[in-house]
Amino acid sequence: MAMPYPFTSLLLLLIVPLSQAANQSPLPLGSLPAVPTLPLLQALQTRAPGSPGWQAGPASGQPLRYMLNLYRRAADREGRPRRSLSLGTNTIRLVQASSHGGQPWAGRWYLQALTYRLEGQPEAEHLLRATVVYLPSLSLAHGRLLCALELVAASEAPRVLLSPTARPRRGWAEVDVTPYLVLGNSSVGSLALQHVCVRAGRAGGHDAPVAPSRPFLLLYLNDTQAGLAPPAAEPHRHRRDTGILAHDLPNYLREQGGEKSDCSLRPFPVSFAQLGWDHWIIAPHRYNPRYCKGTCPHLLRYDYHAPNHAVVQSFVHQLVDANVPRPSCVPYRYSPISVLMIERNGGILYKEYENMIAESCTCR
Repeated sequence: MAMPYPFTSLLLLLIVPLSQAANQSPLPLGSLPAVPTLPLLQALQTRAPGSPGWQAGPASGQPLRYMLNLYRRAADREGRPRRSLSLGTNTIRLVQASSHGGQPWAGRWYLQALTYRLEGQPEAEHLLRATVVYLPSLSLAHGRLLCALELVAASEAPRVLLSPTARPRRGWAEVDVTPYLVLGNSSVGSLALQHVCVRAGRAGGHDAPVAPSRPFLLLYLNDTQAGLAPPAAEPHRHRRDTGILAHDLPNYLREQGGEKSDCSLRPFPVSFAQLGWDHWIIAPHRYNPRYCKGTCPHLLRYDYHAPNHAVVQSFVHQLVDANVPRPSCVPYRYSPISVLMIERNGGILYKEYENMIAESCTCR
């Protein structure tokens, strides 16, 4: 008999040791055992808050609104990517700029030096494209604020005015800076720009200085390890996610009924708010991986997509030797899930995780 998909294996590992504890009261968070969790939660645990340096608060402002719009264009409410609107990559990282210098306003002019630091990017993430997003125009009471970006070279070379790659979308303009981040086969460690704005308006009009929204860098990356990743060993982290799943799963399976039924897809929704992750997981709000449960029928129908080996195994069980087990009910087809999250440095990350939602079942 073929081994079930890893998701089924993890589910079985949860069911067997926990069935005896279904009627027991919850354990204190700090004393919960290290029980395997659902695949997506394993992958996200490596990014979850846990170290003392993780200080990113609730996301807000223009960068969050931009990434939320991007997410809603790319995925549905359950996080399934819209293949008709593919972003062409599985990872997009928003990098905030650090500013330096004194007072940016000088009369009608606004000059702000910005640095985007790229150190510490995972080796598995390969840069495909990089753009800087900014607002080229901002309405004021007595006029407008017109803005542009200049590339600051490392030497004494004159600054280069960067032109948008396309017409602004919903007020936002994008500048392609990929050539300035890739030198040969390696990436540079930082990008230096100057944000230049000028107040334009009617004669005699006066507006109080208003700081324009700070431009942000978008890295379009191909993450070669975007699937299931082993969780990092952090013994001091509260295993809140494990506790909720450990005590909810037996009750949930009992609600599904113990009667035998044909192999079929069953729901198992997990809320990020219940896990205490909703302050850094922006979207989606819940994860429903679903699972396959039930008895494989004696005659495997065409819609099960069962392999020939499973058909033969079913006949052997019925006609030759009952000790040969029936084929197992396991997922057949999967879909990815897109997650929008806050990183420990305050950046915003869009990532697609493959094979995280079961879409159909089969017998193997």
